[in-house]
Amino acid sequence: VEGDVISEPVPQAEQGSEATSTDNDRGMLEEVSSSHPDDHEIESVGAEDALEEVRNRRKPVRRQYKIQEVIKRRQILLVQVVKEERGNKGAALTTYLSLAGRYSVLMPNTARGGGISRKITSAVDRKRLKEVVADLEVPQGMGVILRTAGESRTKAEIKRDYEYLMRLWENVRNLTLQSTAPALVYEEGSLIKRSVRDLYNKDIDEILVSGEDGYREAKDFMRMLMPSHAKVVQPFRDTTPIFVRNGIEAQLDRMLQPQVTLKSGGYIIINQTEALVAIDVNSGRSTKEHSIEDTALHTNLEAAEEVARQLRLRDLAGLIVIDFIDMEENRNNRSVEKRLKDHLKNDRARIQVGRISHFGLMEMSRQRIRASVLESTMKPCPHCGGTGHVRSDSSVALMVVRAIEEFLLKDSRSHITVRTPAATALYVLNHKRGTLVELESRFGLTVTIEADDTVGAQHYAIFRGALAEKPEGFVEARSLPAYVEPEEPEDEIVVAAEEDEAPVQAEQPRHAQPSQHQQPRS
Repeated sequence: VEGDVISEPVPQAEQGSEATSTDNDRGMLEEVSSSHPDDHEIESVGAEDALEEVRNRRKPVRRQYKIQEVIKRRQILLVQVVKEERGNKGAALTTYLSLAGRYSVLMPNTARGGGISRKITSAVDRKRLKEVVADLEVPQGMGVILRTAGESRTKAEIKRDYEYLMRLWENVRNLTLQSTAPALVYEEGSLIKRSVRDLYNKDIDEILVSGEDGYREAKDFMRMLMPSHAKVVQPFRDTTPIFVRNGIEAQLDRMLQPQVTLKSGGYIIINQTEALVAIDVNSGRSTKEHSIEDTALHTNLEAAEEVARQLRLRDLAGLIVIDFIDMEENRNNRSVEKRLKDHLKNDRARIQVGRISHFGLMEMSRQRIRASVLESTMKPCPHCGGTGHVRSDSSVALMVVRAIEEFLLKDSRSHITVRTPAATALYVLNHKRGTLVELESRFGLTVTIEADDTVGAQHYAIFRGALAEKPEGFVEARSLPAYVEPEEPEDEIVVAAEEDEAPVQAEQPRHAQPSQHQQPRS
């Protein structure tokens, strides 16, 4: 999980990518960055606030080492997960650790001293916080950065949070020295702890926690992190589930739907693809404004707010393209851009936003913190393969008939049975019966069509001979449009066919039959 710290041996060092790899428990290779996060903008834990103001000073020229000169095979490294594994891609790891607290981020092996988040813009607060950081007495070789949440906190609160991180690092260090690699030496807090640490602020009056174990965990963590706010955490005692009581269950269900309805009657459609996330804005029933331009502006402004919200709820990341309703006036486009940027300010992920193009498209990118809700809760449909579409009955029937003909052209010494879904079987028998009769007459055998919904909506299976539980010469089902490759008959079958069966027209060319007025040779 992102944020976990692991002690692992290095199995190999990749010269081409200037990175090393570690093996996880499933045999996948996970890449370890060999450079500092600043060099390639690798996001660290809590790095949404770990942005400090650095003086423009000349950096000393340092020798560039190859990865093989620095890290050796089977060397033990202490690494931290910065990006969780996704699909066939392994997790991304870094040796530059960062431990996030409520008000600060501790970097045990990064010699930066102290810094202030760039999101804190008040000159008065920055000056005061720099004095607070200077009094923390950060050890040599370590760094600490104050997060945005510590902007209005007192020196005592910030110091308590810093001391908590120092104790946490000592525990990680001691456990590392006592453990045998590979070992998990620090696990990023549970969902309850991370919610209290990252989401709680002074505007929240009450935190309701369902379940006694969860309540005790949240209460103890709040008491350790912010003792004066421990009374905010309260147990949820109602018999109705907490999500149902607050209408959250219905919202979770809507998160999996591609369409999101706006208050004005418009809606947005969200489609996730391999390359990008496409979001389409439509006015729908929104016709309350006096002109088309006003309707488009009102719908786009409302959609901009909802898009910013859906990006966080669904954990959408990567390249995102929004197709807004076309507007004639440039000032309206600028208004929509500003509305979207204003609502993205509270997003913890790193975001880059472009401008609305001549075609009404806005491009933006969002840092991938973890897998999206769709990826983590859904799996591809076994019928359509995740495309959302299946072939029509007529298309599948046509491909089945073609597969039968190609099968018989290669081996026509046995009667065949074709299994296909019921809808396809009915279509073949009702609309392609003439073709089947022509094939039977052409090759001197019978073709049996059987309905079997277990083979899949777009699949078929071809058997030689009479249907049996495990018939001789079974050919594995293949997905369309691939045809079924017949197996070579065994020697004894060939002999029996030569002795007992009359020759069939298997060697007959595929061109049309002679017309009726042509006389056969005597």
